[in-house]
Amino acid sequence: MTASDAPTGHPGSESQARSTRHRALGDFLRSVRARVSPESVGLPSGTRRRTPGLRREEVAQLCGISVTWYTWIEQGRDVSVSASVWSRLANILHLSRAERHYLFELAESADPEHGREQGEALPQGLAQCVRSITAPAYILDRCWNVLARNEPLLRLFDGWPDRSEQPNLLRYIFQDPAAQQLVVDWESRARRVVAEFRADAAPYADEPDLRELIDELSRGSPVFTHWWTRQTVVEREGGRREFRHPDMGIVHYQQITFRLAIRPDCKLVMLLDDSA
Repeated sequence: MTASDAPTGHPGSESQARSTRHRALGDFLRSVRARVSPESVGLPSGTRRRTPGLRREEVAQLCGISVTWYTWIEQGRDVSVSASVWSRLANILHLSRAERHYLFELAESADPEHGREQGEALPQGLAQCVRSITAPAYILDRCWNVLARNEPLLRLFDGWPDRSEQPNLLRYIFQDPAAQQLVVDWESRARRVVAEFRADAAPYADEPDLRELIDELSRGSPVFTHWWTRQTVVEREGGRREFRHPDMGIVHYQQITFRLAIRPDCKLVMLLDDSA
């Protein structure tokens, strides 16, 4: 454990930026500590509390660190703190999802509980939002399971994803023969999809559900395996998409993807008409 009394470096340097984040982090922790009641963490309220909330020594004790170390954190000093300590702090201080994200952003640390949203139902209203969109639209989670879709999407994909109990875009592309008929230039799109999925999957690489999906696709699709082992990574940039629909013929769309602020593990994909 180390601490420095003052930041080093010139104005505008990385050191100064880190010092600013540390001070913001200390201010934030002091603020949220003041709102946590002792009773909520299993401590007696006592009668001699001059200020509301938990004392520094109580937070330190609950977190399993020294009072001095925790005091340094609140003072904005440059201390080395593990991700597990930040996680315990977040739990003890009853941080909301947004507050927890803010804490780990300021601490420049990876949240060990990142990605545990998987399996949760979509926040109320999101599925209805998708259904109200007039263009084909759907929501994917981190494994590219389809959590919501609208009727235009169902028509474009000729009944998929309703043909599957748990529709998954990757399984459709690499395991459903209909995808090769529907998607124009399927091989090129398949290559791109694997590279996009690798970029998406990076924050959740150790999660069992994601590993199971990759193993399943690797066993069942030589094309997926070929491109997955190439280690190619690209952003999901959208762009023009062409489909060979059995009734509508060749149709053209512009794909737009939005990351959902209230479910950062999910994204909304829209296909806007581009037939001109």
